[in-house]
This record gives sequence, C-alpha cells and structure tokens, in this order.
Amino acid sequence: MAAASPMRFPSDLLVERSLQIILENQAPTGAFIASPNFPTYAFCWFRDSSYIAYALDLHGKNEASARFHAWTASAINRRADIVQRALQKAAAGEPLTDADVLHTRYTLDGEENTTTAWENFQLDGFGTWLWALAEHQRITAQPLPDEWLQAARITADYIEGLWRHPCYDCWEEFREKIHPHTLAAIYGGLKAYGDLTGDQRDATTSAIRSFILENGQVDGRWQKFLGNSQVDASLLALSTPYRLVTPDDQIMRRTAEKIEADLCLGGVKRYATDTYYGGGQWILLAAWLGWYWCEVGEKEKALQLRQWIEAQANENGWLPEQVPVGLNEEAMYAPWVQKWGSIANPLLWSHAEYLILCKFIQDK
Repeated sequence: MAAASPMRFPSDLLVERSLQIILENQAPTGAFIASPNFPTYAFCWFRDSSYIAYALDLHGKNEASARFHAWTASAINRRADIVQRALQKAAAGEPLTDADVLHTRYTLDGEENTTTAWENFQLDGFGTWLWALAEHQRITAQPLPDEWLQAARITADYIEGLWRHPCYDCWEEFREKIHPHTLAAIYGGLKAYGDLTGDQRDATTSAIRSFILENGQVDGRWQKFLGNSQVDASLLALSTPYRLVTPDDQIMRRTAEKIEADLCLGGVKRYATDTYYGGGQWILLAAWLGWYWCEVGEKEKALQLRQWIEAQANENGWLPEQVPVGLNEEAMYAPWVQKWGSIANPLLWSHAEYLILCKFIQDK
C-alpha cells in the first residue's frame, strides 16, 4: 500500500476547499451526493448529509444547510403513509419488510433507488436529522417552515415507534442487532425535537437511556452492539453529539480511551474486525475523535488528529473515506476494489467532520 501523500493543504486552505467541495456537490434539489466519484455512493444519505448540513451551519453557510433540510422535509412528508404503515405493523407486532420502512438513501431528486438492493432499515439517520435540524434553528435563530416541522413530527413518531426494533447500524451492517449508537441517535433526535417544538417524548427517551445504561456496557465502557464486546468508533456519538451521556462521563471517557488504544493509528478504524476495503483508517472518525477530545479539554490530541487528516488530502484537496494503511485484513482490500472501485474520494462526510473539528478547535 502506498503511504499517505504529504500535506499539501494547510488548515486554512483545506477548510475553504472543504466548503467548496461540499457546496459544489449539492444538487439543485438541496441534496448532497455522498461522493461524486464513487458510483455506489451516488445518493444522499440522511446520516451523512445531516452532519454536512451541521458543518455548513457552523461555518456560516446557512442557506445551503437550509436547502438540504427543505429537501429532507419534502422527502419525508411524501412518505407519511409509509411511516403510518410501519407504526401500525410495529404496534401489532407484525414483522417489518423493506417496503414498510423509510429508506436510508435516496436519489438526489428524493426518490427511492429501486435498481439495486440496499440495507435500507437504518434508524440512526432519522434521529441525526432531527438533531441537525434543531442545531440549524439554534444557530440561525430563524423560525422553521411548517413543512419542516411536519416532517420533524413524522420522523419523531417513526423513530419513537420503532426504537426497540433491531436494524442495520450506521455502517449498514448487523441487521439483527441492537446498536447503542443507533439508540443514542434516536435519543438525541427525540430530545432535539422536544427542544425544537416543546413536544417532549420524555417517557421514550428515559426508556432508551435506561436500556442502554443497563445493557450497553461491558467492562465499564460502551460495546459495539448488544452481545459484542468490541469497541466501535461510532460509540463516540453517545456523548458527541447526542448527549445520552456527557463527554466527561466515566463510561464515555473509558470508551474514548479504548477507541484511542485499539483503533487509532493516526487515523481511526471503525472496529477491530472491520474488513471493508481491508479495514483502514477513516478520516471522519479521526475528526470525530478529535471533536470528542475538544469537548473534554484535550485540545492537543485534537490538533494531532487534525494534522493527520490534513496530511491525507490529495493534490485536489480531496479527503477520502478511509486510508488503506495498517489494514485489519490486507486480503480484503483488493476484492472491494474489484467490486466497487477505488476508495471513495472525495467523501463529503469526511470533509464535513473535518470542518466540525476545525470549528471546535477554533472555539476552544
């Protein structure tokens, strides 16, 4: 594997370049393509794009963020019947099929992708959208359109009604498992919705928090999913940003230290047995860990992670999804390249998390 290229973009230039890459890849509809050069990612995910919108809000690009939220609200409002069917079937104890749930990714026109099969039942992105929507309102201090609030209510109802159902995690794996990250995203989304509208869902958020505290720990830290004691870098989100616990909570701190010890080689791996493109080091997770370190006052660690990220930018200022160095399983790199092509580059979510990290470092 080739080593990462030398740093070509100092932080001030890479911030502006990241904003440019994101804005250039926002469709006229308001949707963000996940990656413009990776056909499998030629869609808009609520999860990725909610963080992209948040990054734009932090850097003053509020109009572009608003266009994404308008796109999302439209996509959800058009599917209110799907939500109602899902809630009715869930309440009746009936199994949910792929036709009964909201998809996790859509075309840039807001339509379902029907040409390829996908792991569609993922709840975390909807909680993340509610969180990002509330952050947009907090940052801009502007009232939200009624259509957005309608979509927010539909979304809150959806995740509240389905939170006990196993679903794919944020890496689109392990369909039959219960994932602390997913539950935290639902918790954070419902809390954000309550802050936004006054419609508190306290019984549900209390139940989610109690469930995770009782079932989501192993050895005094969070676990990847119930029944799997590995640490997963996505567990950072339990505090940052979803606030199921505070960043300085001892369980959270031990989790972050375990992530640093087991998964951080400069960048950060998803989890120790990850084999996607061999299981490399992810840009967005390095930024996420740095974001967490900022929240607990470890600015020097955050700066080191930012420096590593900046060293991965290519001559175009692109940040990839992951860097194939120090792979978990070298033999799995080539099969993924053969299947889907080279690693996604640029990945808009990578640029967004970098922008978030830079803002938090700046404000510390």
